[in-house]
Amino acid sequence: MTARMNERFAALKAEGRPAFVTYFMGGDPDFETSLEIMKALPAAGADVIELGMPFSDPMADGPAIQLAGQRALKHGQTLARTLDLARRFREIDNRTPIVLMGYYNPIYVYGVEKFLDDALAAGIDGLIVVDLPPEMDDELCIPALAKGVNFIRLATPTTDEKRLKTVLRNTSGFVYYVSMNGITGSALPDPSLISGAVGRIKAHTDLPICVGFGVKTAEHARAIGAAADGVVVGSAIVAEIAASLTAEGAAGPDTVASVVRLVRSIADGVHASRLVAAE
Repeated sequence: MTARMNERFAALKAEGRPAFVTYFMGGDPDFETSLEIMKALPAAGADVIELGMPFSDPMADGPAIQLAGQRALKHGQTLARTLDLARRFREIDNRTPIVLMGYYNPIYVYGVEKFLDDALAAGIDGLIVVDLPPEMDDELCIPALAKGVNFIRLATPTTDEKRLKTVLRNTSGFVYYVSMNGITGSALPDPSLISGAVGRIKAHTDLPICVGFGVKTAEHARAIGAAADGVVVGSAIVAEIAASLTAEGAAGPDTVASVVRLVRSIADGVHASRLVAAE
């Protein structure tokens, strides 16, 4: 597997703190603005970047991320341009892991072998493809693992013990625990349930467990990070981008700065989470 992912989680474990995983939609609200956002994320506190691949028919995304995908597609964002975002980011940062997150259709149309080769060349470390279950591992998961690209699975509160073993079979990089049932950004996670859920998954794997869906504030992040190996924030960042746009939907003068402020604030909560756990 690509070394960046393992090195980052090993370094964070040595520091005694969870990872802060940030998601945004590639090309939202336009290519150059999203590139500036991506470049700013590590300095604001992001340890891993999830880069969304816009798709016209998302199934698991809430309204905020759906609208972000529509904005990106409207401004000409394609899978090739999303890979180019990662490539441009790698010109200034060769240490922060990048995970592409989205749906299989654009990858299928692009061509699996070409996609994996181009993703590696762009510096991609992992994939989260939410509509490819383990029963379809031959489509993308196995070829990705053969190329050295991590394939990251989602586990949910309804994933029972038998299914969990199947989900984890070809998972690498980390496990993304969806902290509630429903679409992204639809509710707030219950931190009191996270510790037990993380412990249950850890009984089956040595991979880091990152928890997301519904994390919006530093307080949420601090509570969840006390039990998890990583905290994922996506809808809150995407909503912050949307709130900063002009009436015409273009990037505003404060778009990048407002995202940086939010990410830095939540990063402070993530970084303080193990202090909470120790109290």
